[in-house]
Amino acid sequence: MKILVVDDEPTALLVFQSALQSLHYEVVSATDGEKAWEALAADRTLRVVLCDWLLPRLDGLGLCRRVREHREDYISFILITQLQSSDENIEEALAAGVDAFLTKPLAIHQLRLCLHVAERILGFTSEIRQLQEFLPICSYCKKIRDDHNYWQQLEAYFEKNSGTHFSHGVCPECYQKYVLPELESLRNSEKTT
Repeated sequence: MKILVVDDEPTALLVFQSALQSLHYEVVSATDGEKAWEALAADRTLRVVLCDWLLPRLDGLGLCRRVREHREDYISFILITQLQSSDENIEEALAAGVDAFLTKPLAIHQLRLCLHVAERILGFTSEIRQLQEFLPICSYCKKIRDDHNYWQQLEAYFEKNSGTHFSHGVCPECYQKYVLPELESLRNSEKTT
């Protein structure tokens, strides 16, 4: 798993990189929030961010808010700070969308625990996304069941959920199988009347 580490202090960045590599993670680094945002935009496989709170250009909370507002896929965001942990700091971090709040100097066992939780959350979000991508469809009439257990025509479902509009036609196979026999039946009924 790749982890984005964001810190403007070169020594802290090296310490985090070394700790993460010792835990067998691949590390990408950035020195401010704007560079971190660029890294997240460039590499969609980055799903965990380990970020210092106080950064130039865009701080850790600003980066977290931006991630929550603009990314559809879930990113686990771990905030690290030298600030004294207080109820106010924790509330501010949680309101921004932070998943975990750690203080420096960081103990590797705390980091390992946070990353373990992040991996589990990412696994669950991946499973949920896969389940949401399944469409229950009636094998007889081809109606689709929505989240409210309401069955509706395929065309109506897609138009409502994706804005897709349909134009109807008949494929060659169905033309042979359904349309031609129907036309033949109409011709035969006209001959008998």
